[in-house]
Amino acid sequence: MSEPRRFPDEPAGPFSEPPLSFNDREGREIEIRPYEENDEEALVSMYVDFDPADRAQGIPPATEPRVRDWVNTLAEGLNVVAWHSDRIAGHATLVPGGNDAYELAIFVHQEYQRAGIGSHLIRTLLGYGREQGIEKVWLTVERWNRAAVNLYRNVGFETADAESFELEMVLRL
Repeated sequence: MSEPRRFPDEPAGPFSEPPLSFNDREGREIEIRPYEENDEEALVSMYVDFDPADRAQGIPPATEPRVRDWVNTLAEGLNVVAWHSDRIAGHATLVPGGNDAYELAIFVHQEYQRAGIGSHLIRTLLGYGREQGIEKVWLTVERWNRAAVNLYRNVGFETADAESFELEMVLRL
């Protein structure tokens, strides 16, 4: 049995809580808000249109029925979505993962990447999580994904395990 995940003693932050509006690097007006049940079709559409090259660790799923099942599973956790007009540009989730810790996953549609949305999305999700009483967050990321690793470090995540091709990173709210 593996050792329990170790989290930093000091909390990271500060983090904003949703809703949050900002202009991304392309000048688009983006609004981040908590996911609601009536957002499901827009979120499924974003994932169905997701570039297969941007899939990591088998997610998001590749087919619409599997995307729908996956989105329904994620709805059990804490979710925020980034809206551009009437379209979802990104989604971040905290999924209960045992031992009072939550696993973080974030996805930004390829048309909106490298515009600062991911940074706002993750920070707003963490603010929302803190507001909801979540204290421990972890994630795994492929070590070659430098943009993601740098984003997580800039937000306050620390590397907990680097013994495989994935890094496990942790943060305390």
